[in-house]
Amino acid sequence: MNTRKTLGIILGIAAISVTILPVARADEADQATRITVSQPIQIPGKVLPAGTYWFVLLDHGDNLNVVEVLDSDRSKVIAIVQTLTAERGEPIDKTVLTLAERPSDEPKALLAWFYPGRTVGHEFVYPKREQKQLAQYKQDSVTVGD
Repeated sequence: MNTRKTLGIILGIAAISVTILPVARADEADQATRITVSQPIQIPGKVLPAGTYWFVLLDHGDNLNVVEVLDSDRSKVIAIVQTLTAERGEPIDKTVLTLAERPSDEPKALLAWFYPGRTVGHEFVYPKREQKQLAQYKQDSVTVGD
């Protein structure tokens, strides 16, 4: 009887581990990140007003270069944006955004997004003409999050 009880406990713990583990990995895999901006910010094809947004990788198999931008409660898709792989030298434990500093009458443009702890991030793809203009502006990296 003791053996059955012990076996039951072990199987119960194993079942709980199997259930919790995929959930923990899901957030890491899609790199879901909540970002709050206090002023408008441009992404390719759209200007996001001040507010809270979720940036999430869409699952396209091996292609992790499509970012979905969602509203604050993740109920509405704001944009789906193509990205390229971007690299930085050192990982840090917070989200890092690279922005193009534009004239004061224009919103800053989001150039890249790095998930916490990663050296590989996502460079947003702008139309060539706009990309050339953005390259002329000073770029700043800012950390967001707790």
